Amino acid sequence: MGVNTDDPIWLAIRMEATEAMQKEPMLASFLHGIILNHKTLEDALSFLLASKLGSITLPPVTLRDLIDEAFTSDPAIGESFRDDIQAVYDRDPACREYSTPLLYLKGFQALQAYRVAHYYWTRGRQQLALFLQSQISEVFGVDIHPAARLGKGILIDHATSVVIGETAVVDDNVSMLHEVTLGGTGKETGDRHPKVRRGVLITAGAKILGNVVIGEGAKVGGGAVVLDDVPAHTTVVGIPARPYGYTRTEQPALEMDHRLYGFGDGI
Repeated sequence: MGVNTDDPIWLAIRMEATEAMQKEPMLASFLHGIILNHKTLEDALSFLLASKLGSITLPPVTLRDLIDEAFTSDPAIGESFRDDIQAVYDRDPACREYSTPLLYLKGFQALQAYRVAHYYWTRGRQQLALFLQSQISEVFGVDIHPAARLGKGILIDHATSVVIGETAVVDDNVSMLHEVTLGGTGKETGDRHPKVRRGVLITAGAKILGNVVIGEGAKVGGGAVVLDDVPAHTTVVGIPARPYGYTRTEQPALEMDHRLYGFGDGI
């Protein structure tokens, strides 16, 4: 098999799968089917997503062809999901191998399925994109509108009940936890969802509502309800959210430090 040897993340994943098969023979078929039977990371990911998201009305074989088309036509998707794997590996202390996001983490899997749905949305195939959104929501418990614009190096940790609305924008190197909502405030139309800038950390349960900007390197505390813009490198907490202090790093998303430092605590 002509395995792609120019992809260090894919080579690491294959090595980990080979070692895992030796340690846990009961998973040999699983690891071979998802990883070792494929030449590239794209092949493995398309197989996995199709097997999870396929249905009676859109069988896995057909769905996989659609996913492969997206990966082949837009190489930027592959660049993005490699950066997403690296983000999980670097930021999630529970992730000790590059294969873990691919095999087991639904936040990563849902994000890559969104990227396929977004590909078809931007090419005028909105019904297909919405179908994929529905499947992603049912299977993973993550609801990302296919029109939303998400960058790369994104970590969605645990991911259950994450909601990202139609006109939301999430820049590169953002981290968020479960039950985060990037939503609207009601029945307004047009550009109505949050814009989250580079390096932002959004803690579990935070709700960011409306066409507000979360400035670069900001931190949103757990359970906060954000209704106004958040200045860069500022921590906000509470309902409604109010400034609490400055962040201690340029990109809190990379450090995953959820502790709160008030204005009087020093930097």
